[in-house]
Amino acid sequence: MFWASSNRRDKELVKKTKAAYVFPGQGSQTVGMGLDIYEKYPSAKYVFDEVDRTLGFPLSRLCFEGPEDELIQTINVQPAVLTVSIAYLKAAEEASGNSLPFPDVVAGHSLGEYTALVIAGVLSLSDAVRLVRERGRLMTEAGRVRPGGMAAVLGLDEKTVTDICLSAGTEISNINCPGQIVVSGAEEKLIDFKRLAEAKGARRIIPLKVSGAFHSHLMQPASDGLKNAISEFTFCEPLVPVVANVTAQMLIDAQAIKEELIDQITHCVQWQRSIENMVASGVTTFFEIGHGQVLAGLIKRINPAVQVLNIGDAEVDKQIEKWWVEQRREQLRTLVEKAIQSEKSSQME
Repeated sequence: MFWASSNRRDKELVKKTKAAYVFPGQGSQTVGMGLDIYEKYPSAKYVFDEVDRTLGFPLSRLCFEGPEDELIQTINVQPAVLTVSIAYLKAAEEASGNSLPFPDVVAGHSLGEYTALVIAGVLSLSDAVRLVRERGRLMTEAGRVRPGGMAAVLGLDEKTVTDICLSAGTEISNINCPGQIVVSGAEEKLIDFKRLAEAKGARRIIPLKVSGAFHSHLMQPASDGLKNAISEFTFCEPLVPVVANVTAQMLIDAQAIKEELIDQITHCVQWQRSIENMVASGVTTFFEIGHGQVLAGLIKRINPAVQVLNIGDAEVDKQIEKWWVEQRREQLRTLVEKAIQSEKSSQME
């Protein structure tokens, strides 16, 4: 099922908007997420109810009530974040009368890539939550077999971080935006990385609360397991391009998407390049759909000129209306500028 509505409020205005839907990954979660839209929008409630039926336990209650130490377990948080993002999109469609712009491309940060696949019609919601729950289990198990962690590094460029990783024996696991890079590795090697990075002038190094060295070679057992798991699911051809985390390129083939998901667990998430490539393809508006505003902040640091709308709370109707007002204002500004230019041209003649 293709979850993004294709209805229009203003067809001509939407036609001029090249939009991308982007979805957050693990780390965006908090206890209570999604409860506001569950109570306010029947379409969002339907999403949570369907996932609860699919998984055979009340994931919705875990999202709404916690406890936090159970929610943040990788096996739970991955289907939880995906479900909440889909629920926010359905709430936004309901609140707007299905007037959201149709996405020209979709992308997600790490786990969020699976949410993007639901929107693109590659995976059903039920299959996606079952697959990411298994992904979470495999990643947790790999973390036990090959222990490690992750840390965000602020204030150093990619080349400097790459050089430090070579010395410390760590790996770059996320390139999020200029000045924000995440590294993964064994705990003792992360200690060495921290020492070397501070000596190079890192502004801050933040340990991440995760169960392993995600997006590194230490996750190879999870990648092997995921390859087997993926073979049991049906992948359809995407209805819109999906930007790959590993290559930052647009994928339009189901087999290529399967290979991307397998590679993603052991390779760096190229988020900055993904955004840059979408902008280069003509995307002017990004809709971050899901709890929190992490991606919106990253996108603005990558390219301050693009428009970013966050759909992540119960006031989705106001957020969407604000976007429509801004679009109409921009349309009016363009018309005025054209009229002025035309008048100047007439006077010159």
